[in-house]
Amino acid sequence: MPNFIQSMIEHPKLWLLARCLMVLLFLLSGFAKLIDVEGSFAEMTAAGLHPAWLFNYASALVLLLGSYFVLFDRALWFGAGMLAVFLLLTILIVHQFWRMDAEAAKLSMYFAVEHLAVIAGLMAMAMASHYRKLLSQMRAGVWA
Repeated sequence: MPNFIQSMIEHPKLWLLARCLMVLLFLLSGFAKLIDVEGSFAEMTAAGLHPAWLFNYASALVLLLGSYFVLFDRALWFGAGMLAVFLLLTILIVHQFWRMDAEAAKLSMYFAVEHLAVIAGLMAMAMASHYRKLLSQMRAGVWA
């Protein structure tokens, strides 16, 4: 790998940018659930989740709290896990393409596959966080 690429990959600002981009969708969704309460309640009701208010605010809490952990690289593995489980549950509850007819199934399958890709990104981010910390410890001579 060229040195300039290695320097970019190891740079703290690129790591911050990656975390910001990863949580952008989750933050926007979490805040939307708090701002557009009526619309969010309607989404929960359409998905068959009752009481809608409980699922709406629980979703907002998971989205915002998980984003916090990832964004600030504090127990990033935990935040990534929260968001990954949220996405997996969304596939199982909302995007049940295997139970739908043609066009609806196609769209839901696309969302499900997209969610799986984001889950993979969250897993990779948790791994990167772990190895960045190990590398930092090694460089500081604090290898445990």
